[in-house]
Amino acid sequence: MGYENAFPIRLGKSGIEGRGVFAGSAIPARRKIGEFTGERITQREARRRARTLKHIKIVELDGRTAIDGTHGGSEFSFINHSCAPNTFMRICRGRVEFYSLRPIAEGEELTCDYVDSHHEGKLPCRCGSSKCRGFI
Repeated sequence: MGYENAFPIRLGKSGIEGRGVFAGSAIPARRKIGEFTGERITQREARRRARTLKHIKIVELDGRTAIDGTHGGSEFSFINHSCAPNTFMRICRGRVEFYSLRPIAEGEELTCDYVDSHHEGKLPCRCGSSKCRGFI
């Protein structure tokens, strides 16, 4: 894809679920961190694939297109959900970008609130936050 992250990140074992994305250095608040990449597919194909996956790495861009991070995806395909996240996702011009909500310490796991997801509120949340809603 050719995209470089604005800050160093690394994959590691997550306390939330499986593998996660971790800050490789301190990240200031409200800064672009990096981009979610992968195979561009139709929304219909995304929903078909999501029904068969345990770990869904798909972001829908609009009513027609989605990106499947399982195929050619960046480290951000491993970002875990939190009800009290430290990043937010921005969809703009066909790209999915992650920005810091607050200062993030080196080594801290990057998390995002999935809000609407292919889990449809049926997957128990494991974020451990005091603000946890219980399900994703």
